[in-house]
Amino acid sequence: MEFTWLSRWQPQLLAVLRIVVGLLFLGHPAQKFLAFPIPFPMQPLPPMFVAAGIIETIAGLLIVLGLFTRLAAFIASGEMAVAYFLIHAPMSFWPVANKGEAAILFCFVFLYLAAAGPGAWGVDGARTRNAPIR
Repeated sequence: MEFTWLSRWQPQLLAVLRIVVGLLFLGHPAQKFLAFPIPFPMQPLPPMFVAAGIIETIAGLLIVLGLFTRLAAFIASGEMAVAYFLIHAPMSFWPVANKGEAAILFCFVFLYLAAAGPGAWGVDGARTRNAPIR
């Protein structure tokens, strides 16, 4: 079965992906800094977690807004790769055992957004929507 009819919605679906992933990402600094919806298990926060929370806050907001999406997503992707290898991977080789699936998914979705751009409805505007990377 062909789904070519769905391709006409690609810019809007890309924007929905960007917004949903950005909002989910913002849950991490909310937990770290605001203890919302539940407190972060490690208190006081080590400096590395404070730095991660700052990156997550700024990148998450930029990604939700579609502003500097490619740069913000690239930085967030790198942060999630570092989080996986420093925090999760030492516990176990297997992501399901080390609870690193979310970090891996965030890493690769952000990497995709860095390549694809904001899609529709981004503050970056039409100039970045189907612009080739040079």
